[in-house]
Amino acid sequence: MNFATYRSQWAYNPLREVLAGMVGTFALIPEVIAFSYVAGVSPAVSLFASFVISVAISITGGRPGMISGAAGSVALVAAALVHSYGLQYLLVATLLAGGLQIIFGAFGFQVIMRFVSAEVRTGFVNALAILIFSAQLPQMLHVTWHTYALIALGLAIIYLMPRISTLIPSPLICIVVLTGITMWYPMPVHTVSDLGTLPTGLPAFTIPHVPFNLATLKIVFPYALAMASVGLLESLMTAGVVDDETDTHGDPRMECVGLGVSNVFVGLFGGIAGCGMVGQTVGNLRYGGQGRLSTFTAGAFLLFLMVMLHTYVARIPMAALVAIMCMVSISTFSWSSLRDLARFPKLSSLVMVVTVAVTVASSDLALGVLVGVLLSGVFFAWSVTHLMHVKKIREEGTDIYEVEGQVFFASSDLLHDQIDFRTNARRVVIRLNNAHFWDVTSVAMIEKIVSKLKARDIEVEIEGLHALRHGIVMRLTSEKLLTT
Repeated sequence: MNFATYRSQWAYNPLREVLAGMVGTFALIPEVIAFSYVAGVSPAVSLFASFVISVAISITGGRPGMISGAAGSVALVAAALVHSYGLQYLLVATLLAGGLQIIFGAFGFQVIMRFVSAEVRTGFVNALAILIFSAQLPQMLHVTWHTYALIALGLAIIYLMPRISTLIPSPLICIVVLTGITMWYPMPVHTVSDLGTLPTGLPAFTIPHVPFNLATLKIVFPYALAMASVGLLESLMTAGVVDDETDTHGDPRMECVGLGVSNVFVGLFGGIAGCGMVGQTVGNLRYGGQGRLSTFTAGAFLLFLMVMLHTYVARIPMAALVAIMCMVSISTFSWSSLRDLARFPKLSSLVMVVTVAVTVASSDLALGVLVGVLLSGVFFAWSVTHLMHVKKIREEGTDIYEVEGQVFFASSDLLHDQIDFRTNARRVVIRLNNAHFWDVTSVAMIEKIVSKLKARDIEVEIEGLHALRHGIVMRLTSEKLLTT
């Protein structure tokens, strides 16, 4: 990325960027605090982490317009470490996870996203929308009618205000109006202060108080590797959503490195590792945040609220934040995918449904994506298997096998099954002009076929070998087995 492009990503519509980033901040607060309890740490740890990540990745990241923070998928992985060894070991794991992400980015591990199919991405987004909405349910159960009235009023403001003016994002108006109502007319509703103790100071530089030895490394490395992998996966998925929504392209490698650098800073300031957050990112995009300034604002404004406006933030009614997150959930869900279920191939639709089901059932976005990718791979292999055909021709005491299509680990057994090893022919010709061998398994199978035929004193000839099409065969196959 050249400097001119980087600078333009900061200068893009500054006023709109700042306002959109502020919306992202309010969307961060309830979710980040909720995830802090999942991880077993105080809200301050997650809130400070979100501030550091947003500010750092706005500078170092490769996907402008994306909001990052202390996300639930990483919190789920970190929870076991915190419960078993405590916060200090979590900080070491966060530092190590950041270092691993830098290494992953340097070696181009972001290419794994090429193996995530469109149906898996759709399932990921839909599952996230469902999880965002379900996370609001505790705030809507066992409450008085005042809460429902405020949520309804909040949604009305969010959806109707843009028809009057779009100068100020309607979620900000929603927060100001609902907070003003509850301050002037006290009512029995939950506020942000009910979520837990909010930080009132600045994050401080800290070094984890643990023995830096091999024993500590053995404890934290498995967790750090899981946190790094899950964080990268969710960030790259989120970056893909931004690409689709804005019709622009980020830099996945730079995003990987930037996330790693950000998490190293997080660990040094006493926070938990984080990653891209789809719900907050969608809210940011919805209100015009497409540059780096919106990401920076989301983090900087979060710290400003915690330190300078702590008292007022604590009095924001949860109904206002629930209304915002319901809007984010509705905006995130791909409603057209419901229509596509009947229109698309059944296997593709099944992959999407399974991705949603696994993600919602486990509350783990990374697990849902992993299952979806594996299922897509199995279905793809099954489909391609049927693209291989073997035709047998008998000519003057010679068996001729014409192989067409793709030969790889899933179809190589089918090739083997088509060969008649008990033939009375003295010569066998295998024609590969229209075939393509892809992997070591297929090469091993052709060697096996040739060896078994030669063991019966049958002359074997392989026709159609070409370096461009069958390079792997020519590199790996013994010349003693094949004659061209």
